[in-house]
Amino acid sequence: MIQQTLVFLLILLCLCQANAQQLLSPSNGFSHKKTSYVTLTDGTEIKGTLKDIDRKKGLIKFVKIIDGAGTKYKLKPTAIKHMYLPPTRFDNAMKALDFLKDAQKWNNQKLDQDLLKQGYVYFESVPVKIKKKSMQLLMQLLNPTFSKEVKVYHDPFAKETMGLGVGGVTVAGGNAKSYYVAKGEEIAYRLKKKDYRKEFVPMWQSCQQVIDAYPDQKWANLVKHILAYSECK
Repeated sequence: MIQQTLVFLLILLCLCQANAQQLLSPSNGFSHKKTSYVTLTDGTEIKGTLKDIDRKKGLIKFVKIIDGAGTKYKLKPTAIKHMYLPPTRFDNAMKALDFLKDAQKWNNQKLDQDLLKQGYVYFESVPVKIKKKSMQLLMQLLNPTFSKEVKVYHDPFAKETMGLGVGGVTVAGGNAKSYYVAKGEEIAYRLKKKDYRKEFVPMWQSCQQVIDAYPDQKWANLVKHILAYSECK
């Protein structure tokens, strides 16, 4: 037991030193020139140019795309299984600051890692708990390179902590105060910074090593907690 604990602590130390992963900053702007890849719930694959994304109260209502043959599509989120969208040049530059070294053992091999490395933004249709209701929403995945066990989705309503700004643009810091999180096949739910200490033990109780290794239960260490939890699986 002691040996297993020492090995686990050594792994955690390596994770902290390497700082191999972090959550991507959410993308709001997408290229209208580069190819977008959309897969529908019936398996149909559409390759084309994104024309527009209609949102209401922060949530995607329609995705408009035109394929290589000139066919126009106006798709509801319920019709889309997943999609890879190319960010704007500026958005991609910001994302490059976040997209660090790959860790193969935490990868979700169902995702197209080549597109992710090119800076593409991944959205997928997932069940999400909104208050007491469950809704199927198209959500942006913020940890595509280590989402095998735990998925973290952008909360379009999340407030952010203070970040370092240059010319009115936040380029560092600015951590979100909430995300939508799904463990395994569980429904995604909203996890808030202010509630994290209360949620910490129930969330990670199936991996006692996480609880023992991080008694401070800091929100800033959420990624480390996810990686440590992935080691338990």
